[in-house]
Amino acid sequence: MTDSLTFAIPKGRILEEALPVMARAGVVPEDAFHDKANRSLTFGTTREDMRLIRVRAFDVATFVAHGAAQAGIVGSDVIEEFDYDDLYAPVDLDIGHCHLAVAEPERVAGDTCGASHLRVATKYPNITRRHFERQGIQAECVKLNGAMEIAPVLGLAGRIVDLVSTGRTLKQNGLVETSRIMEISARLIVNRAALKTDPRVGALVEAFRADASARKAA
Repeated sequence: MTDSLTFAIPKGRILEEALPVMARAGVVPEDAFHDKANRSLTFGTTREDMRLIRVRAFDVATFVAHGAAQAGIVGSDVIEEFDYDDLYAPVDLDIGHCHLAVAEPERVAGDTCGASHLRVATKYPNITRRHFERQGIQAECVKLNGAMEIAPVLGLAGRIVDLVSTGRTLKQNGLVETSRIMEISARLIVNRAALKTDPRVGALVEAFRADASARKAA
């Protein structure tokens, strides 16, 4: 269906919290979506004019920014990392809370006095560089998509920048949080051009906004 809306959702930690929010806003996946053995990336919904795509969080932003999807849900960390001009995040969904932090081995934590150059393992090179630039430090970013916590152990980088929720994973790998960069929550994102040209996108924004307001007021 060339006239269908495409709504992008992320695999991983945000999805379970996002599904009931989506349902209240009228975005309900077909039954096949809930089959854990189903490896499809595209699914129908209870709306004939809407389909879902389930992709990695970073790809949600890319699909929406380039207009391949008209709307989606993603963490504010992804929005900040890419800073796409064509991406608009009109609603904070108040789910998927965590934060982005710098962590390093406990034995050397905080030992950066006078440093002008650091090597950091992260999947957020843009945010990381900006964070250290504000301190007058040049960050050499080693891009990893996972297993960040073992980078200091193996000598790949002296510290990491990664998402932190409970801090348990850091502790289990001998790391401690030394600096908090930003608080994170999931946002509804839309393509700016689609918002201007397709009234269904505007209706989606209002549905998600109304749900967020109702939850906040409860």
